[in-house]
Formats: sequence, C-alpha cells, structure tokens
Amino acid sequence: MPRSGRPEAERAALPARAFAVVTWVYVAGFGSASVPVAASLLESGQLPSFFGVFRMLAGPWSVGASPSTLLMLTAGFFVLTLTAAWAAWLVRHGSRAGAVLAFVLLPVEALFWYGLSLPIPWLLGVARLLLLVAAWRTVGARPAALRS
Repeated sequence: MPRSGRPEAERAALPARAFAVVTWVYVAGFGSASVPVAASLLESGQLPSFFGVFRMLAGPWSVGASPSTLLMLTAGFFVLTLTAAWAAWLVRHGSRAGAVLAFVLLPVEALFWYGLSLPIPWLLGVARLLLLVAAWRTVGARPAALRS
C-alpha cells in the first residue's frame, strides 16, 4: 500500500475524479449562467449585464444576431454543458465511452467559448483535457468495485 494509505487502483482513478470535478465546476459556473441569460432574452430581448461590467455571452456570434438566434445559441450551450457534465460522470465511473464523448465535446465547447467570448473556460478546458488524457489509461479498465 502506498504511503498515502490509498490502494494503487484508487490512486490511478484520481485523474478521472479530478476531471469530473473540474468539469462540474465549469458547468455550474458557465453552463448554469445560460438560464438567466435565456430568461433575460425572453423578457427583454437583450443579453443581461454582469454587474454592469459587460454583457453576458456577448461575443462575435451575438453581433447583429436576433434575440431568437441568441436564445437558440444559449440553449445549445446549456445542453452542451449538461452533456459535458454527464460525460464527466461517466468518466468518473470508469466509462471509456464517457471519455470518448468528453474528447468529442471539448472542441465543440471551444467553438462556443469563442463565439460567446468566454475566456475562463479556455483555462478550464486545458485542465480538463490534461486530466482526461491522464485518466485515459484507467477508464474502461478499472474493477467494478471502484466505479461506484
């Protein structure tokens, strides 16, 4: 048993767990922000302001876009982040399919980060990618007892 007191297999699962936590933080912080943005679009037809500093999700895609287009983009981003959260849950539970899904979703998410001018998710995306690469050798190969 390693010095930390954790079995080796459990230590090998740490990147998958860290990937899931970072993804869930990202989804909670940015994906969930889509809900009040959508509400504002429905109510006023405008993107809301973030404490008077800048308009939320106002990137290159929002220039000249109608409120209905912005609403569709916001809803698409929300669904995308929920799917990323589900993929993270799958990875956390040892699913190779979840890891493949997460790899596929990252470039699509990056398009939204650019189009909606979201600077912080780029940093979280790099961390998620590195953690996912580190977790790759353990997903799909862990004993069932560690997947719970």
